[in-house]
Amino acid sequence: MKASVIVLHWVPRIICILAILFISKFALNAFESYLTIWQQILLLLVHLIPSILMMGLLIIAWKWELLGGILFTLLGLGLIPIIFQHNYNMDQSVVMSFGFVMMIAFPMVIIGILFILSYTKRKKFRMVDPKRIVNR
Repeated sequence: MKASVIVLHWVPRIICILAILFISKFALNAFESYLTIWQQILLLLVHLIPSILMMGLLIIAWKWELLGGILFTLLGLGLIPIIFQHNYNMDQSVVMSFGFVMMIAFPMVIIGILFILSYTKRKKFRMVDPKRIVNR
């Protein structure tokens, strides 16, 4: 298998795992000293919902690259106005709001595009030499 196909196969998966870890980091603010352990666990689970949803999308994208790529792209594009408006309404500047969009929504769009590119590259590779066994 070509090195470019292998790299393009793994890059979106690795970036997605890193994005999930980055989003999960924000759940750590669920720990407060005045809360009971059960309240902290419940609050942690609530804060981890975006990470759990992204893990579900990653599982879908791992199995069906095109569908996962489309879903990641749509999620990222759908989050752009929500994240921007939320941060702008919190008395943030336009630049700060755009920065939050770039940190949270933009990586999802990139991940989606990379999954779609991986799908098309692997499809072309199979068409060129169908006798080769493609890792699935």
